[in-house]
Amino acid sequence: MATDKNYERRGTTLLIIIALTVVLYLVRLVHLQLLSDEYDKYADSNAQFRKVIYPERGIIYDRNGKVVVYNSAFYDLMVTTREMKGLDTLDFCRTLDITREYFEKRMTDLRNRRLNPGFSTYTPQLFMSQLTVEQYGPLQEKLFRFPGFSIRKRSLRSYTRPVAAHALGYVAEVNRRDIEEDSYYTSGDYSGRSGIEKMYERQLRGEKGYEIYLRDVHGRIKKSFNEGRRDLAPVSGRDLMLSLDLDLQEYAEQLMVNKRGAVVALEPKTGEILAYVSAPTYDPNLLVGNQRAANYRELEASPYKVFLNRPIQSFYPPGSTFKPLQALVLQQEKIITPRTEYACHNGYAFAGMKLGCHSHRSPLDLTSAIATSCNAYFAAAYRAMIDDRKYGSSQAALDVWREHVMSFGYGARLGVDMAYEQSGMIPSSEFYNRVYGNRSWKGSTIISNSIGQGEVLATPLQIANFCATICNRGWYYTPHIVKEIEGEALDGKYTLRHQVSVSPEYFESVIQGMRASVTESIGTSKGVAIPGIEVCGKTGTAENKGVDHSIFMCFAPMDDPKICMLVFIENGGFGATWAVPMASLLLEKYLKGSIADNRRWMETRLLNANLMEVEPKD
Repeated sequence: MATDKNYERRGTTLLIIIALTVVLYLVRLVHLQLLSDEYDKYADSNAQFRKVIYPERGIIYDRNGKVVVYNSAFYDLMVTTREMKGLDTLDFCRTLDITREYFEKRMTDLRNRRLNPGFSTYTPQLFMSQLTVEQYGPLQEKLFRFPGFSIRKRSLRSYTRPVAAHALGYVAEVNRRDIEEDSYYTSGDYSGRSGIEKMYERQLRGEKGYEIYLRDVHGRIKKSFNEGRRDLAPVSGRDLMLSLDLDLQEYAEQLMVNKRGAVVALEPKTGEILAYVSAPTYDPNLLVGNQRAANYRELEASPYKVFLNRPIQSFYPPGSTFKPLQALVLQQEKIITPRTEYACHNGYAFAGMKLGCHSHRSPLDLTSAIATSCNAYFAAAYRAMIDDRKYGSSQAALDVWREHVMSFGYGARLGVDMAYEQSGMIPSSEFYNRVYGNRSWKGSTIISNSIGQGEVLATPLQIANFCATICNRGWYYTPHIVKEIEGEALDGKYTLRHQVSVSPEYFESVIQGMRASVTESIGTSKGVAIPGIEVCGKTGTAENKGVDHSIFMCFAPMDDPKICMLVFIENGGFGATWAVPMASLLLEKYLKGSIADNRRWMETRLLNANLMEVEPKD
């Protein structure tokens, strides 16, 4: 009897399981048939062919409305392998100027489903991408002779002038990571890889459109689906207006030919970048078209690091361009006043050593110290702060100093709208504790910091931004190269004013010193003088393993600055030798529109100078 009851319970349980299974299948069936579009999509994918229509990428203009980057027609050659019957392969290869071996390898790769998982003999496959107009012309005339081949029109970047390559960046085919991170992209798409093209990719790329066609059971395209009513037109990318002045940019690049270094010019009142040069540079047209990969490899192999974006990726000792910042911090901390004097006897003696300086009168006040770029003055004043007992220790004094310096944008990324910016370095007490031991160092140990040497490192953009801060008597906007975006507001961080930790009252003596550097006989910046324009400047010579670097920062006019600039020439020697005259010409070009006849000798000297002969040092 008990056995019968067990069988009865088991039977009931089995019936319940079967009933639940049937219910689940019914629910799933109802969902698939009535609620889900999963099978509709699957059926559509077999019956329909969606042709992607690529949008026009946004146009890029300079600050004056001149076109910098536009779109030109390029062509992809497509092949439908099932339709290739009767192809004259020899004639085809001659027309495209390719070898028979290339043709056969390309066809083999297309049919390899591992390399090309989307292959179908009935649908067009990419045979050759980015044909130029010169390649396309002869092919178009004979295309009817080549069954199975067709053309897909694309638009790629073109440049009105071969300049600003590092600022603009380039466009190239997306990789697997791009596709995984952004569903917008599919294999064969293009995106910005550096510079403005990368930073503003979302705005520039636009939105794809598509046309839907019906195809038969063999995958052959027959006709437009639903008379095109479900097609979607592409949306062009947004246009950009850069802050660059195209004429100034071109002139700066001409002057920097056969030189290594950087030029950065800013409009101080806005933080807009007027010129942005990384030298040596390259023609951006080289990275467009089907020779892009070969050209890229050749440029990358250059011993002069052509792809290095020097204004934001290289950091150097700022040299004597750092002295005006020392003057500001030391005044803020009440270590010196404009009337404070220090002696200089061809240098500064300390701890049995001597920091050298050039010959000039002694003693000097602050304005004269800036004008003559006196090492002894700033070494003595810097040491007075670091060893001042009011801070409790040299370590505490250094951290106070560092905090002031970093408020000017040194030692951290400024946030410019270009990728891969570096931060430079402003050393801390913790850093020196690791190097010398805890509290085992003092002002004389780190005296090189006083003149922008030692462990102090800065990017050219940071030095240019410091110069803008002097112009503004204590504030700056984050430097940026895009001035306007079509139909979209600029990122708020580029309109946020940054106030430094030094009071505005202390800037006047520094400005007077930079002006005296140009006007007085003792000044180191006399070569920048331009008739009719009040220029303020500060030279710098950064020590290097090889020949020293030539540096100069300046702004003009003095009382209402329209432009500030940093010229940095690697292995250029003294700042006054190359950087000063180059800055002078660039200021004149921007403020007056042309170079005076009696100054053309200076232009000729710079254009003919070849400093690339100096062996680059690591």
